Amino acid sequence: MLMPMPATLSALLTDYEKLAAEQTPNSERHGQRLRDLMYTLCVSTGTRTIDDALTTARAYLNTHITGTFAPAA
Repeated sequence: MLMPMPATLSALLTDYEKLAAEQTPNSERHGQRLRDLMYTLCVSTGTRTIDDALTTARAYLNTHITGTFAPAA
């Protein structure tokens, strides 16, 4: 599977986590940006759900620390 550059994936993950954690996500712009990030993370990791995308992204980024990639089952 093709994976994005680690810096790109890390930025997507950070942006998603920040936006998802916001206390007042009342604007349409916020919702659209969150949906865009979810879609991009799923496409980038070859998954269909945001939970799987987050798990796969974190595992992939962890390889740059440990050196072994174990994709989510």
